[in-house]
Amino acid sequence: QVQLVESGGGLVQPGDSPRLSCTASGFMQDTYAMAWYRQAPGKEREGVACIAMRPRITTVADSVKGRFFISRDDIHHTIYLDMNSLKPDDTGVYYCAVEYRLNSCQLSPTGQDYWGPGTQVTVSS
Repeated sequence: QVQLVESGGGLVQPGDSPRLSCTASGFMQDTYAMAWYRQAPGKEREGVACIAMRPRITTVADSVKGRFFISRDDIHHTIYLDMNSLKPDDTGVYYCAVEYRLNSCQLSPTGQDYWGPGTQVTVSS
């Protein structure tokens, strides 16, 4: 059973630069892409960033490009989302996800195989 656990959310101020982490366990396959999604109240879940396993190809949503950066540590089965210059519009529940694929990644929510429970990020002064 694959399990994903996100951490690092909470209440932050505009302009802050927090880091989210997601650690996975219980893999049945050894090749996978990982991704971050977010969902604001009353809105659909949207892809934020994803990262392939080999090579380390990344895709970042236009809404956060240049401010959010995704990275991964395969030894610890962990991905990170470094968020910079946060805005109130970045508020939402942030989820990580796993998709079994090797050399690419994609941001469609329907393509993911496993999801974490999510961590709330609230950007407010």
